[in-house]
Amino acid sequence: MRIGVFGGSFDPVHYGHLVLAETAREQATLDRVLFVPTAATPHKPGRRLIAGDHRLEMLRLAIGGHDAFEVTSLELDRGGTSYTVDTLAALAAAHPNDRLVLLLGPDALAGLPTWREPTRIAALAEIVPAERVGCDDLDAAAAGLAGLLGADAAAAILARRVRMPAVGIRATDLRAAVAAGRSIRYRTPRAVECFIARHDLYR
Repeated sequence: MRIGVFGGSFDPVHYGHLVLAETAREQATLDRVLFVPTAATPHKPGRRLIAGDHRLEMLRLAIGGHDAFEVTSLELDRGGTSYTVDTLAALAAAHPNDRLVLLLGPDALAGLPTWREPTRIAALAEIVPAERVGCDDLDAAAAGLAGLLGADAAAAILARRVRMPAVGIRATDLRAAVAAGRSIRYRTPRAVECFIARHDLYR
């Protein structure tokens, strides 16, 4: 079985995340997509996230009804700074007969050489980057990837890219809109929007 691993803060989850996951499920022929909300990201030190249980529940609401989507609290349960290499190692041990596929957006792909044990990450999972059509240029990450993994491996990663619609939604903008009392309708599932309002999040 091919399991897509999609990590992030999901603070909050929005339609851009869901479109990426569904696009990758189809184009990368994934049997499952596993959403992994982070406990604390090493890439944005000092950034305060809302409570993990809230982000976990919003993800569950967002993916409700999709048989191939699943949420795990693995990084939240582990606590501390969340490192992708640790998560992949734990998932590989739990799913020894499955193939892990790490889904990365353009920024994450470009930053991969700075992550903890990036070559081990590439050994533990097949890396599949996502490219928003008309917005992103994944080839810009080629030099960094080639320096890290070699030219052939970098080319193979870029060749596996999945192409998704240019969904211009960012969690930062949703948080700002809620804080300012503006609508976030149609940028995140209605159930997530209602959860945010009910728990007075991001205000």
